[in-house]
Amino acid sequence: MKTTELRAKDRAALNAELSALLKASVGLRMQLATQQLTNTSQLKKTRRAIARVKTILTEKAISNGQ
Repeated sequence: MKTTELRAKDRAALNAELSALLKASVGLRMQLATQQLTNTSQLKKTRRAIARVKTILTEKAISNGQ
């Protein structure tokens, strides 16, 4: 998901997105451990997406003065 799309979402939607990405990350790591993962670049994409969502959540928290 692009950064502009994430910035348009509210905190609840971002937290839901973060939770879904974390679950996907766990699933991908399990597939990697059992050698079922064929496209290992998904791990990197998921990690970066998690970082992107966390960064936007932090920016929203700072801009709201919390």
